Amino acid sequence: MGNWSVDRLSDFLNTWGIWGHVIGALLAFIQTMIPLIPFVVVAGANVLLFGLWLGVLVNYVMSVLGAIAIFWLARNFGRHWIERKLERYAYIQLFNDRMEHNGFFYIAVSRVIPVLPSFGINWAAAVMRVKTRDFILGTIVGNLPTVLLESFIGHDLLHFEHNKSRLFILLGIFIILLVIGHICKNKWFRTDEKTTK
Repeated sequence: MGNWSVDRLSDFLNTWGIWGHVIGALLAFIQTMIPLIPFVVVAGANVLLFGLWLGVLVNYVMSVLGAIAIFWLARNFGRHWIERKLERYAYIQLFNDRMEHNGFFYIAVSRVIPVLPSFGINWAAAVMRVKTRDFILGTIVGNLPTVLLESFIGHDLLHFEHNKSRLFILLGIFIILLVIGHICKNKWFRTDEKTTK
């Protein structure tokens, strides 16, 4: 799957007609569980398949539904398995107390600012003390700007000549968010490490 690009994926899905549209929507759903293809590629392909704003809507709705589905499944059926997988990532465990008391804030912020990969948030939150309501609301709020950003980047990568100014601005925003996410990750975890000593 590593060789996929926005145009190749879109062309491939188009050959399947209406079923290609269904597959494109399902890929946005599946990405929340297992990142087979970078979300920006899936998002861009769906924008080409469905049109700009309908594609953004499909990406947003399916990513939110996928996140909620994997959260519910993992919390109810795979909790012990996931806990064993995450034991080696001590920094994820440091989020537990924060998630219990400020789950909505940290889920929403982590969606907008890439402190952790989106699929990692879904899996990790399922074994933490975050309230289900906080996870759902945080995902609904936090996914919107992220999906908008990645959908437009995926679209503009293919239409570079027509949208290069906007693409450079969006890429600049994305890089800034990555830097802020790195700073937040260091700050949050360093603070937790101090308080746990």
